[in-house]
Amino acid sequence: MDRTDRHFRYLLRLLAPDVRLYTEMVVAQAAIQGDRQRLLQFAPCEHPLALQLGGSDPELLAQAASIGEQWGYDEINLNIGCPSDRVQSGQFGACLMAHPGIVAASVQAIGEATKIPVTVKTRIGIDQHDEYAYLRDFVAEVAAAGCRMFVVHARKAILDGLSPKENRSIPPLKYEYVYRLKEDFPELRILLNGGIRDTQSAQAHLQYTDGVMIGRQAYSDPYWIAELQTRLLDQSADGDLPDRHEIVRQMVVYSREEMQRGARLHHITRHMLGLFAGQPGARNWRRFVTEESRRPDADPDVLLRSLDYCSQPG
Repeated sequence: MDRTDRHFRYLLRLLAPDVRLYTEMVVAQAAIQGDRQRLLQFAPCEHPLALQLGGSDPELLAQAASIGEQWGYDEINLNIGCPSDRVQSGQFGACLMAHPGIVAASVQAIGEATKIPVTVKTRIGIDQHDEYAYLRDFVAEVAAAGCRMFVVHARKAILDGLSPKENRSIPPLKYEYVYRLKEDFPELRILLNGGIRDTQSAQAHLQYTDGVMIGRQAYSDPYWIAELQTRLLDQSADGDLPDRHEIVRQMVVYSREEMQRGARLHHITRHMLGLFAGQPGARNWRRFVTEESRRPDADPDVLLRSLDYCSQPG
C-alpha cells in the first residue's frame, strides 16, 4: 500500500511489458462509495492488471469486484495476507486465515458477480495455525469455492506482537510449504511470494511453483524487473535490457501528461528513486530528484536535468 499506485505501475510497465501488475489493496467499501477515479484509474498499457481487494463481507466484495470488472481489470485478487492493525480492525487481511468459510464465501460471491478470474493472496499460516495441514485444508476449502490461483507469502503472520514491518521479516520463510501445495494441488496455479531478491532465486522457485510475485524488491530496485522480463519471460540469456536514461525520458512525457491532469511531480518521481540502484552517481541522482521535484514550480525538466548525475547509460 502507498507503493504500487498507477504511477509506479506505469514505470514498471515501461521496464517489463509482460509481467502481471497488481494494484494497492483497495478496501471494498472504498471501491463502492469512494473516489473511483482516484482509486481505480489506470493506463491501458498496464494490462494485464489485477485489482487487489480487501474485505470480509462477501456481498460488498462482490459489488466491488463487479465495479473492478466494469473498469476493465483482468483479475480480482482477494488479499488475506496483510497483517496491519488497521486491516485487522476491519476484520480482513491476514486475520481471515482463521475464517476459511468467510474467504470461501467471498470467493464464491465474487465468482458469481464477475466473469474475470478471482485469486487469493495469503500467508502460509496465522499465529498458532502454522502447521502445513492447516494451510492445505484452508486452500482446499477456498479452491472448492472457485479459486484456481493462490499467491502464497511463505511466512506466517503473527498478529499479536509484531508490526506489519516485522511480519515481513521476522517469521521464518518456509518455502517448502508452498512447494508442497503445488504437489498436493497440481490442478491449481500456485505462486510464491516472500524474500525473492535476485533472478537466480526466482528461477529456482519456478522449478516447484507456477510463478513468483515480487513486492518490496521491485520497489527498491525496479530495474531488476526488466532483468526478470528478459531472463524469465523473453527467455533470453543475452537479451538487451532497456536503457535507464530512455526510461527517464519516457517518464518525462508521462509526467507532463499527468501534471496537466493535476498530479504533482513528486507524486510520480518518488516511485522512481530506485531506478539507478547500484549505478554510478545513484545517490546524487536520488538527492537531486527528491529535492528538485518537491519545489512548488517543479516541472518534468527536473528529470532531464537529473541525467547529468548518471552519465553512463544502461
